[in-house]
Amino acid sequence: MPAPADPVSVPSNVASEATTSPLHYPFGPQVPEPGELLEVTDGVGWVRMPLPFALDHINLWVLRDGDGWTVVDCGYAGEASRAAWERLLAGPLAGRPIRRVIVTHYHPDHVGLAHWLTRRFGAELWMTQGEYLTAHAVWDGWAGFGKEPLMDLYRRHGLDEARLAHLSLKGETYRRGVPQLPTRYRRILDAETIPIDGRVWTVRVGYGHAPEHAALHCEALGLLISGDMVLPRISTNVSVWSAEPEADPLGLYLSSLDRYRRLPEDTRVLPSHGLVFTGLRARIDALRRHHAERLEILRAACVQPRTAAEVMPELFRRSLDAHQLFFALGETLAHMNYLWRRGRLERLEANGVYRFRTLAHPRFMEAPAGLD
Repeated sequence: MPAPADPVSVPSNVASEATTSPLHYPFGPQVPEPGELLEVTDGVGWVRMPLPFALDHINLWVLRDGDGWTVVDCGYAGEASRAAWERLLAGPLAGRPIRRVIVTHYHPDHVGLAHWLTRRFGAELWMTQGEYLTAHAVWDGWAGFGKEPLMDLYRRHGLDEARLAHLSLKGETYRRGVPQLPTRYRRILDAETIPIDGRVWTVRVGYGHAPEHAALHCEALGLLISGDMVLPRISTNVSVWSAEPEADPLGLYLSSLDRYRRLPEDTRVLPSHGLVFTGLRARIDALRRHHAERLEILRAACVQPRTAAEVMPELFRRSLDAHQLFFALGETLAHMNYLWRRGRLERLEANGVYRFRTLAHPRFMEAPAGLD
């Protein structure tokens, strides 16, 4: 199955450029080169690893932890990433072993080298249960995450057989980025506090991009390791997948943003892609406007019944390769399901294919409950 690579998937998942907001970048355009470490603050280092996608990098975070290190996210498995890690281990990280690997979520650029790192150092893997189990389900192609269930989902939402045949040739893309997975882990929970080098980091779980995405907030340092939940320039991919075809990931994502918006405005955000920034609330407000605009585009496009595949070009007005097409259709469907679950679209079925039509007078339908 073509696995979600990451949020920002114009590399991997066709993440779209969202409306930009006035943000402040404390390091300016400066970024660490692969194999280097840029100090964010005492005991917190910024590492950047290459990705083999249009989105060509992921940010990782290295936290001093007593006589060792805690690493947040691992990078995509590949020779370039391993070489960068070897330079780090021989240079900036020399003398302190990696004691713990915290993975924010199951996508390949985050968990790809977890097995390699944990086995090399005898380190513990810390993940939420939803992310750990989903990683194994995708890797093994079971629990509805295999290629055939995904093809069935896209066929049901109007993707033609020619494009389905092309997509089916993509192969096991998840296993390319994640050649092995650890078979044991330490579960982390929302609101759990993790002491690291005398500072407390609180787990802030978010939903919609991945099943149980773990961000980390340190109040004392004023830092949020946001993973893919909040990015400075591009919008996080929010998709419907075959294991849960009637899901409302966009509703969950927007509710999660509201939770992050409660953090102090001067919080420095350490995202998985892009630059370190401040302006969290402004960025979240821009993301909400971005999705509201996309929802209105789809309502206008569905005056006559249309499939998700037919309206997808209204949201993604550019040529999409096979890899990007997966995520573009998944994100289109997330917006359609959001409107349908709230009674603003009706869903019609004919010959095994779903079409959506805008309702002039929205029907009351119970929307998924928001998050606390």
